Amino acid sequence: MIDYQKIRRDLHQIPEIGLEEYKTHAYLMRVIDELTAGLDFVEIRVWHTGILVFIKGSAPTKTIGWRTDIDGLPIVEETGLACASQHEGRMHACGHDMHMTIALGLLELLTTEQPKNNLLFLFQPAEENEAGGMLMYEDGVFGDWLPDEFYGLHVRPDLKVGEIATNTKTLFAGTCEVKLTFKGKGGHAAFPQDANDALVAAAYFVTQIQTIVSRNVDPIEGAVITFGELHAGTTNNVIAETAFLHGTIRTLTQEMNLLTQRRLQEIAEGVAQSFGVELDLELKQGGYLPVENNPELAVECMNFFRNENGVHMIEISPAMTGEDFGYLLSKVKGVMFWLGIDSLYALHHPQMTPNEAALPFAIDKFGKLLKAKVNE
Repeated sequence: MIDYQKIRRDLHQIPEIGLEEYKTHAYLMRVIDELTAGLDFVEIRVWHTGILVFIKGSAPTKTIGWRTDIDGLPIVEETGLACASQHEGRMHACGHDMHMTIALGLLELLTTEQPKNNLLFLFQPAEENEAGGMLMYEDGVFGDWLPDEFYGLHVRPDLKVGEIATNTKTLFAGTCEVKLTFKGKGGHAAFPQDANDALVAAAYFVTQIQTIVSRNVDPIEGAVITFGELHAGTTNNVIAETAFLHGTIRTLTQEMNLLTQRRLQEIAEGVAQSFGVELDLELKQGGYLPVENNPELAVECMNFFRNENGVHMIEISPAMTGEDFGYLLSKVKGVMFWLGIDSLYALHHPQMTPNEAALPFAIDKFGKLLKAKVNE
């Protein structure tokens, strides 16, 4: 039996940005090769840094899929742990090291004997930056291995170990990255009439987009528009020629996401025209669709965990966090779960530290779910 705590800590030390997970890929391949050595019912495909492990069933009528993400974040770790990141400016602050370890544990558990139905393990790159699930799907990597049902989990710091949460509808929001630049004319602060201030246009834009949520979005549905980055100007007495803004849109339905994108574009174009500045706007949604659970499968899974000793099954409200598993769930029916890890710090925080007791719990409980699925 492999040492899951060691694996998690090893992986935690080598976080890499999406599509650059070379050390992570090599580590995973080494463990996967060890777990599947001599098994003639296992096949492996590689796509860039992604890995697909296909377990052929003895009498298959369907294929069950389990997905894990493998990339890290551009964050400087501040945990002070002995197993802290060895890659400067990189951290597994979203818990993908936990996800990978759980997937390896499930792979070991589910290959002790050949299952009845097929089982696919997807170790997917670039969840955080390039929607790796969409890239793999569009590149035709799955082929005849495409699952009939897809499952996956994401750790959640504010839930306790032993708690699993999901719902029968949208679990995560769909997101859209926004990059916007206003370009005017720079000049001396003492002569504003000879310049065209891009900073003022940017400031006006930020205040005006608040009306999208307050006046264009159905209050029952909700939406989030956040700009977390703004760069304009170089010093106090020079009028800024350019202003760059970087933000995100988050909604629980794709229709609302498209509406919000359209209104943001209209307001940006209106501000640019009003202030006489040029506009460069990029809206990038890609594969970050809402994570929509299949209602029937979700009910089935929730009932399974309600009957499982040691599990506190929670039916939870949607969250505005984004996840590119939504793209795969738009192609294949399935369910995503939250897994409690009892951390004081939130996802993407430089001190986020999961309780590793969640590892054996998740492997045991989700292993039982998958065994039931592949042998029904």
